[in-house]
Amino acid sequence: MKKILLFVLFILFFTSCQENSPVQVDGEAELQMLVVWNTSGDDSIKSYSPLANAEMILVSEYGMRTEYADESGVMHLTEIPSSVYQISARKKHPTIPNILIVGNITDVEVKSGFFATDTIFAKPISASGISINEIYAGGPTNNIFFFYDQFIELYNSSNEIKYLDGMQVFRFSGTDNNTKGPGGDWSDDGDIDGVTYAFKFPGRPGEKEHPFEPRTFLTLASDAYDHRTSVATSINLNNANWEFVNQFNAVDIDNPYVPNLENFRLDDTHDFLIRTYNDIVVIASGVDTVWEDGIDIETVLDGVEYQANINYPVSLDDRIDRGWILNPPIYTGQAMQRREKGVDTNNGTLDWETIPSPTPGWQ
Repeated sequence: MKKILLFVLFILFFTSCQENSPVQVDGEAELQMLVVWNTSGDDSIKSYSPLANAEMILVSEYGMRTEYADESGVMHLTEIPSSVYQISARKKHPTIPNILIVGNITDVEVKSGFFATDTIFAKPISASGISINEIYAGGPTNNIFFFYDQFIELYNSSNEIKYLDGMQVFRFSGTDNNTKGPGGDWSDDGDIDGVTYAFKFPGRPGEKEHPFEPRTFLTLASDAYDHRTSVATSINLNNANWEFVNQFNAVDIDNPYVPNLENFRLDDTHDFLIRTYNDIVVIASGVDTVWEDGIDIETVLDGVEYQANINYPVSLDDRIDRGWILNPPIYTGQAMQRREKGVDTNNGTLDWETIPSPTPGWQ
């Protein structure tokens, strides 16, 4: 009798510990996107055609994936995880070189057991100015926390010579300890605040002593030397185009064969280094020279924010960029780079990707 009772109690206990089977299994969601673009070339004339075989970039809490639309401009996915997706469609223009057809859609909610559908309206994007094209911040493969081989790469995507005279490069990581972080417009007065480092090219805006040739790259090195002498897995930046040098720091490395960007924040003696895991980098025309009260948004040429965690809030003002770059793991030798050189759709989440190793001066 006792044995029977124990057996019954065991069955009741085991049954009570089992979780109920889910009604819907995550991964059973279905998503369909139609991508079209206006082939008339005139915004007042709506003549939409499918963007056949467009590359589709999907970003969610599960990371980034690349798919392709079919000949009808339709991307149809089944059995995908429930999430909120940011989606970009892009393809080279069929007849015009250096033009990309791009469309973005954000906050597409996909739920398990449901069918989500929408349309992306793409349009031609012309890269026509100076932009940040690559950021290498996380350091090479090493176990001694070496990250001094950092660099920022610029690209002149226009067909004309640009001039760097007086142009500024900023790091934004200060905070007002209120509701807005670095790169935000703290006082709602048309500028971005939280400047940490402020360096500039020689000269003044409007001068023409420092040309930036069309369709070329420039590497701005934190320290322009062969970092492989410190860590074998690092990179050689002896041939960098420019080097950050803080003239108020007597021991800052200065390669005499590489021209300098110099610090114009007189109260700071640090070299231009950025965080390995998250930060904001901005380039500006140099017209606004008073960094203390923020940098006027109208003078900003480009700005990007990179984050190690997709759940971190965006801090940079959305008039400069509406997204952020997902930073690769630190000390892996990986870098961040625009998918298409010089193409900026104002959404870093979709414009940038991780590359396995840095490519200073080329793509």
